[in-house]
Amino acid sequence: MHLKLLYLGYKIYCFIFRPIRMGVRVMMLEGDKVWLIHHTYLSGWFLPGGGLKRNETLEQAARREACEETGAELNELTLLGAFSSFIQWKTDHTVVFLCREFKITGTPDGEIAEMRLFPLDELPANTFPSHRKLLEAFKREKSTASFGEW
Repeated sequence: MHLKLLYLGYKIYCFIFRPIRMGVRVMMLEGDKVWLIHHTYLSGWFLPGGGLKRNETLEQAARREACEETGAELNELTLLGAFSSFIQWKTDHTVVFLCREFKITGTPDGEIAEMRLFPLDELPANTFPSHRKLLEAFKREKSTASFGEW
């Protein structure tokens, strides 16, 4: 409940200040399956990721967020794309990385209610729309770097 109230406060902040944010997501693949997370304060399934901290590179943020949200230590990262979103009164720019080699050595932090491995062709119905779109495009095209609005 506490995180849900903080998230509501964040949405009010976004309405007032209209921030520009930078974040990362990581598509962690095991063969034809992808790890997705379910937050304690949002409904639906998401790729692991989050916002950058001061003096942090995109790669450092991707590795930190994957570790915090899945307990994973990532090996090689590949740039998959950069995307923009203009919903909820803010401007979000998200850089997405692909990781095929990683080791889950820890556990998710308290922000994560659940993490699960899903086949790319059997994503849950409540996968966040932009993440679903990206995963379905990847499944079809096995594409690498792309960009656009999501």
